[in-house]
Amino acid sequence: MLGFLLRRLPFWVREPLFIVLGSVLGVRIMYLAVRDHDRIAAGLGIVFLVFTAIRVHAVVQALRARRNAGPAASADGATADTGAQTRAETQVQAQAAAGPGPGPVGPVGPVGPVGPVGPEKEPNAWGQAAAAVAVFGVLGVVLWVAPRVLPSDDGAPQHASCSSAEHEELPKAYKETPRAVTGDELCKALNRPDLAELLGTPGETATTASGTSNTAALTDGKVAQPEAEIAFDTYTVNVSATYSELSTAQYVKLMKYGEEKNVRTLKVLGRPAVFSSDHTMKFKINLGSGGSGGPVEEGPMARTLSVALDRKDRGGYADITVWSESGALPDDSVLLGIAEKVLPAIPERTAR
Repeated sequence: MLGFLLRRLPFWVREPLFIVLGSVLGVRIMYLAVRDHDRIAAGLGIVFLVFTAIRVHAVVQALRARRNAGPAASADGATADTGAQTRAETQVQAQAAAGPGPGPVGPVGPVGPVGPVGPEKEPNAWGQAAAAVAVFGVLGVVLWVAPRVLPSDDGAPQHASCSSAEHEELPKAYKETPRAVTGDELCKALNRPDLAELLGTPGETATTASGTSNTAALTDGKVAQPEAEIAFDTYTVNVSATYSELSTAQYVKLMKYGEEKNVRTLKVLGRPAVFSSDHTMKFKINLGSGGSGGPVEEGPMARTLSVALDRKDRGGYADITVWSESGALPDDSVLLGIAEKVLPAIPERTAR
């Protein structure tokens, strides 16, 4: 149906429309093909660009023919008028020399110049231009409105978004802690469009995203501990901030006493930091009639980067933890890349 309507359009409306659509689609497809290294898309983009080039060539030829037709038509018309007038005068002189014939001769009227019919009036160029602009405008409005009105049939999974918790009342510990971030703010800082690329899995989409404004365990609700978690098919990333009095240096000593594995100290964005590894906890909840759950078990290994909340290590730290169900862990540079993107959203702790 659309092809039939396009063919019914005047030449000077249809061809510019094909050129605009072909060039836009061709350039867009070629960009996606180069970005995704897709040879099939690249071939399709070349087809669109070749199609557009052919249309441009046809319009150029039509413009040249239209420009050359005007002077040629004027010259041919003048020559035809002169020849017709000469033939008419010659015929009148021949009849006068022969004299009257046997039959009645009617009066010979004046013979006017005989010429070809004038050229057909061409369509108004301004009207065609206005029609082309109107068609482009209608198509643009349709393309802009259609995705918002029509239901999407794309089966691709949608990127998970953080649920807003703006109207939830924060625990008292957050009000008593200067510049403490909330779980919602951490979730928005962590749920970056390039997070999957930072993890080394650029083709994946976040399946879940959450943020909570909790307090640290065994502190009677006096220590704020917001956290956020983003899950992908391969990895899960968790970020938390603990506003305690424990400095990173003291935290490192506790790790050594607790026989933590693969401990490595360093600095991140000028703040003291430490890498460590430990198993996650795995437990089952039975929702049947008995209501009992299974025992707590060791889950897969997790890698954590703990960074002080300020450069002077006055107390408190942020944890960035990554793990996977398969037990595979990314390189430490992955956690450093995530930390450099997320930590600026956690203000440095001020002196108390």
